[in-house]
Amino acid sequence: MRDPSFRRSLALFRAFLHEQDDPEACYSLLARDAVDQVEAYDGSVAGRTVLDVGGGSGYFTEEFRRRGANAFLFEPDMAELGEKPPESAVVADGYLLPLRDGVADVTFSSNVLEHVADPETFLSELARVTRPGGLIYVSFTNWLSPWGGHEWAPWHYFGAERARARYLRRTGRPAKHTLGENLFAVHIGSTLRQVRARDDVTVVSARSRYWPFLAETVVKAPGIREFATWNLLLILRRCSA
Repeated sequence: MRDPSFRRSLALFRAFLHEQDDPEACYSLLARDAVDQVEAYDGSVAGRTVLDVGGGSGYFTEEFRRRGANAFLFEPDMAELGEKPPESAVVADGYLLPLRDGVADVTFSSNVLEHVADPETFLSELARVTRPGGLIYVSFTNWLSPWGGHEWAPWHYFGAERARARYLRRTGRPAKHTLGENLFAVHIGSTLRQVRARDDVTVVSARSRYWPFLAETVVKAPGIREFATWNLLLILRRCSA
């Protein structure tokens, strides 16, 4: 699917609506789309070393491998790995990866940044393990987007605790995410300022991951971008030593 395009955005949105009842279809499509994006910025991943940091049950890792990459999954939560994680998956925290400097051609992190308490340290670790000239793919759901509250969105606009209470009443079970514990209010403006101030990466692109048109333009509009971007995608290049 052409990126960006209405057809692609509609297909992804429809898949997201069935995330709970058909995760295989949802995340397989998202993985294909994400690897397409990586290859659009950096060429074929075949034969290259790819690190999937915080990749859950491994849909992204498996898609990278299908395209010939030497892909490795690093996930801190055993529950997220599921019953059948990819071969060679490593239980490891993204703050401190058990890897030497500069081992990866591509370091990939999809929708993880909003789940870490210290995004700047997390980004530093992604940069550390990426070789000079290598690509870093980071996307996250910003707090003020319609999906910022995750399973209790869009009621997060009325307060996190109120949204969680509504979710419990509606479903009869507690929400998976708690603000300040495993979900954090990450904003586009402050994240862009942090990334642009770094001397170890350059910003290749800052764009909406799913927006059907003007994907980079919407991110350039302060204020509006916090609501309209939905999900920020950062394509970074590791600077030479």
